Amino acid sequence: MNGVPQRVIDTRNAWAAGDAKRDAGLVEPDDIKKIRNISYGPHGDWNLMDLYLPDNGKKAGAEGKGFPVIVDIHGGGYFYGDKELYRFYTMHLARSGFAVINFNYRLAPENSFPAPLEDTYAVFLWISENYEKYGLDPSCVFLTGDSAGAQLSSQFAVICSNREYAELFGFNIPENICLKGVSLACGMYDFRARLKRPGGKEMALDYLKDEKLFTDPRTDVLSYITSDYPPAFVFTAWNDFLFDACEPFVKLLKEKGVRAEGRIYGSKEEKEIAHVFHCNMRLPEGERANRDQIAFLESCM
Repeated sequence: MNGVPQRVIDTRNAWAAGDAKRDAGLVEPDDIKKIRNISYGPHGDWNLMDLYLPDNGKKAGAEGKGFPVIVDIHGGGYFYGDKELYRFYTMHLARSGFAVINFNYRLAPENSFPAPLEDTYAVFLWISENYEKYGLDPSCVFLTGDSAGAQLSSQFAVICSNREYAELFGFNIPENICLKGVSLACGMYDFRARLKRPGGKEMALDYLKDEKLFTDPRTDVLSYITSDYPPAFVFTAWNDFLFDACEPFVKLLKEKGVRAEGRIYGSKEEKEIAHVFHCNMRLPEGERANRDQIAFLESCM
């Protein structure tokens, strides 16, 4: 498959089977408006997104403005996932009164760093140019993400809050866009430290393709965090294999003067409350986490 290693193909298939089992029997809610397969960039199916709008009388935006916007970056280790797998979760968020963008981005190893960040930037440009058509409020934008998507969301928040870092990518966030907050689930945030962990270098080479990028300033994400970083809700579960990444990141943000809140869900005995548990629409603890993150985002408006 276009030079994709067999181990990646096997993992994609195994994870897809697990996600299909998790979502079996779920039905899309009928109290939101769904606008599907909007092209937001030049990369074909990689650059398609769905936009979900509240259609249930809920509107959390300021008087006379459009819907506040959540941009969700899906997880999948940089090499797996798409908007179809995240539709139930992101539609659930839209029922809380937010417009939600659920988008495909270019995956590794077919594409390499910084493709997902470039695609996220393209989504932000799309919001800046199309907000009036769809009734969105570009001055009230939020990022959510889980696993690799949490790392990407945390990194893009640095791009939005530190012009020096954004310039390393050649990005210029539109002036009418304001990132109000982020909610990060089950992620790893110290990208360089992750490279030193078991399996980290293999993952990084799939995504980065070049070991020279291990020392590129663009991968030194934490060093560019400033007090301008948006408020952050960071959560994990006791049985999340990335559990130990949450507390140090929250501590770092607080040391930088950023409003940050960390949460741990479940218990060590509840094995099903694990990595990206909040995407399982059948778990009460996932529902609690989703209520908490929505409440945090609302508090940032």
